[in-house]
Amino acid sequence: MSDTSSSSPLPLPTPASAIVRPAPAAVPAKASAAAAPDGDSAQPIAEKKSWADIWRVYGEAATLRMLLLGFSAGLPLLLVFGTLSFWLREAGIDRTTIGYLSWVGLAYGFKWLWAPLVDRLPIPVLTRLLGRRRSWLLLSQATIMAALIGMAMTDPRQSLMPVVWCALAVAFASATQDIALDAFRIESADVQRQAALAAAYQTGYRIAMIWAGAGALWIAARAETPNAALYQQGAWATAYLVMAASMLLGVLTVLMSPEPVARPQPAARNAAEWLRSALVEPFADFLKRYGKQAALILALIAVYRISDVVMGIMANPFYVDMGYTKDEVAAVTKIYGVVMTLAGAFIGGALAMRLGVMRVLMLGALLSACSNLLFAWLGSRGHDVNALIWVISADNLSSGIASAAFIAYLSSLTNVNYSATQYALFSSMMLLLPKFLAGYSGKYVDAFGYSNFFTATAFLGVPVLLLVWLASRSVKS
Repeated sequence: MSDTSSSSPLPLPTPASAIVRPAPAAVPAKASAAAAPDGDSAQPIAEKKSWADIWRVYGEAATLRMLLLGFSAGLPLLLVFGTLSFWLREAGIDRTTIGYLSWVGLAYGFKWLWAPLVDRLPIPVLTRLLGRRRSWLLLSQATIMAALIGMAMTDPRQSLMPVVWCALAVAFASATQDIALDAFRIESADVQRQAALAAAYQTGYRIAMIWAGAGALWIAARAETPNAALYQQGAWATAYLVMAASMLLGVLTVLMSPEPVARPQPAARNAAEWLRSALVEPFADFLKRYGKQAALILALIAVYRISDVVMGIMANPFYVDMGYTKDEVAAVTKIYGVVMTLAGAFIGGALAMRLGVMRVLMLGALLSACSNLLFAWLGSRGHDVNALIWVISADNLSSGIASAAFIAYLSSLTNVNYSATQYALFSSMMLLLPKFLAGYSGKYVDAFGYSNFFTATAFLGVPVLLLVWLASRSVKS
């Protein structure tokens, strides 16, 4: 995936299927039978609604709030991944260092570690005033704003470590916001409205990605002094200050939103019992339901997006080194790329319903790996904007298809009793290995060049195809 979201996967909101658990065709039969123990899947059949009633849901306050909070969730990602890598490369930071800095994204990969705490631990004073969900959302948003301001006030040419620490704070607070927002969304409406909330979240998330990607580059380009040197710290400072101010949209939404009604939790008699219910039981439940197939499922989750994530961190340095301007990158990789990703998501969703999730998982894995080869070809074209448009469009379309199938697959694996923790585990696992390898991407490019790097990332997709095939066989058996 070539836009700056390539460093991070598509947002993974918990859709309705993670709350009301049908028996999906893409998971083993024994798993579907146990997906919602204690009768949680026995939901009353909803009355069939008219199309007017269905569309009216999108105008409800809860849906509109989720649109704005989706924007708040999507904004920080690119500012510590793709947009940051463009800034650093333009500042003259070497590719090896930029690759290592992608390890900041491992904060997203480990968010399952503190997800149970965000799910249940109150914040002194703040929770009493705002409630459990809104207090965590407000704290994480305030931290994101402060860290973005800190990034704006630093110059990576003078000292890189302040940028690193601020970026790490943004990533950690953003991952925490994702955890709290996932719970907020689930508790904000009934089961029948969850699909609308997820759709609103996705829309807001993607709008934020355009703003944090194309918008940040556009602002930085406009803030440059005419006839000055290529790199100007003040231009990037302006862009990041505007991004920090943009987080106020999420802050105001949280302050004006009602605290959702929380799902009742059994009272823990002591700390050991609380830790067992919050940390141990969600993972034990997954292992119990899937048995020997759990290892195969976890392996597939861990590597499915490896081609995209490893390649993505070097996409923006590649554009800088190929001579593309901020405006060209903004227009092509951030606007064309995001639009084609959304188109791919719709196509992938339709194909999954028609052909089944596992078939589309295989198709998405194949297309994602092959699309990386297009970048090896693009490297031989020089500064060719038309070729860039075609490559970005094809790459993001394939990524959208893969992401739609992957979201459906992850959602089918969760248990309603532990949806927040289990979903955080799955969405975190898919980043751990890819982000670790991505840290060495700059070193590889320095040693072997961009074309060899893009080709190598395509071959990383071969084990994914094997795992999808094995997982498909386990479903049929």
